[in-house]
Amino acid sequence: MERLEKIAVLDSEVQAELVDSVLSERGIPHLMRSYHDSALDGLYQARAGWGHIEAPGASRDEILAVIEELKRQASSATEPEEPSAEGQ
Repeated sequence: MERLEKIAVLDSEVQAELVDSVLSERGIPHLMRSYHDSALDGLYQARAGWGHIEAPGASRDEILAVIEELKRQASSATEPEEPSAEGQ
């Protein structure tokens, strides 16, 4: 197996689960590392992010593209719709 390197820090558990699902579906080898520490009751995660993805360096661009696409989809889903010009 290729040497794994840190590819990206993830913001939340939801983001981590989505990214993990897409990468697994595409057959991209990866490892999800959580920063959770039960001794600190998750305080480190609040400051540093949920955790990070480790993968072979050859997969870096594809993984970063997946993360960006998921962020785009999430932001477009939360943006309010523009009012229709038909009602004027």
